[in-house]
Amino acid sequence: MNIQDIRKQFPILTQEVNGHPLVYLDSSATSQKPIQVIETMEKYYKEINSNVHRGVHTLGTRATDAYEGSREKVRKFINAKSTQEIIFTKGTTTALNTVAASYAAANLKAGDEIVITYMEHHSNIIPWQQVAKRTGAQLKYIPLQEDGTLSLDNARATITENTKVVSVMQVSNVLGVINPIKELAEIAHENGAVMVVDAAQSAPHMRIDVQDLDCDFLAFSGHKMCGPTGIGVLYGKKQLLEKMEPIEFGGEMIDFVELYDSTWKELPWKFEGGTPIIAGAIGLGAAIDFLNQVGLDNIAEHEHKLAAYAMDKMSAVEGMTIYGPKDPAKRAGLITFNISDVHPHDVATVLDAEGIAVRAGHHCAQPLMRWLKASATARASFYLYNTEEEIDKLVEGLVKTKEYFSDVF
Repeated sequence: MNIQDIRKQFPILTQEVNGHPLVYLDSSATSQKPIQVIETMEKYYKEINSNVHRGVHTLGTRATDAYEGSREKVRKFINAKSTQEIIFTKGTTTALNTVAASYAAANLKAGDEIVITYMEHHSNIIPWQQVAKRTGAQLKYIPLQEDGTLSLDNARATITENTKVVSVMQVSNVLGVINPIKELAEIAHENGAVMVVDAAQSAPHMRIDVQDLDCDFLAFSGHKMCGPTGIGVLYGKKQLLEKMEPIEFGGEMIDFVELYDSTWKELPWKFEGGTPIIAGAIGLGAAIDFLNQVGLDNIAEHEHKLAAYAMDKMSAVEGMTIYGPKDPAKRAGLITFNISDVHPHDVATVLDAEGIAVRAGHHCAQPLMRWLKASATARASFYLYNTEEEIDKLVEGLVKTKEYFSDVF
């Protein structure tokens, strides 16, 4: 895995920001796009732009083949049994909302339980709050250990025979924690619950096998894994999806429409109402090709090395607080932190002046912020195109930030 060769595939990384070479450390928010993804989408619009499924003309056939070809790429990418289990959505948020609104709202009742964790992204909290309000089900949280990791003992104590849904992110977008999804799925199934996985932060960075995990639903977004914005995936076991009702109605998803009733297409199209995100799906397919060429195992190894290097270097900065497990082996390639007496927004602003892009705020995880006793944090997240030299620049920027605010106050 030659990092410099990989970096050449990302045109945006060659620019300067505020007079400095861009150091992009915000891939957990959205990744940059390689040239082959950009060119693939451009080719679609230049050469085969057409609606899919409906037409029998040549462009329609080519667009349909490319669109459905990307579905097969997704199937292989996560090792689903069938393309019928792969539904294209706008992103992780839409996918999780589909499970909540279609599956959970129809199957839960008063006295049932939904179990999540304090570390969840808002996209994996708010839909379950709404289901609980609509059905009378109880929303429960698996407590976190001191370092932010999950204990399976705590999971067993929280998940009961009344639990119908367990929904957990595979990788925390704040703590970097890698959660034991396979074991959680076993506990959920032992109690008769379905296992829902938010894979927004894991699909770009590690190999996923939905059959090995034995999860019932899994959601992820294209824009965090070198693909375009506005496209995502919901995986669901076929036997569950077949029993679920669509939540969007109109063209594309129907079989027959009568005056007072209608029937739906078979999977997966009954969940893809309206003109689908054609270019986005084709771009996602190109992103998967790119990630497969680099190798998910190579990406994971590279990021673990970067995380270990960053943990060591950043820990030496005076006043630094790093959240989540200190062992790099227990975390993915991101580090969330605060510097004493400096607001994270100020940290991000000073770093931006040095051409370094990091995220600052609550990271769509306000319950976790309260658990951490922090109103906001800063986050540096790494991907396949980042280098140790960029981490060195980050640390230099953090030292400057600390010195600047020490002089001011």
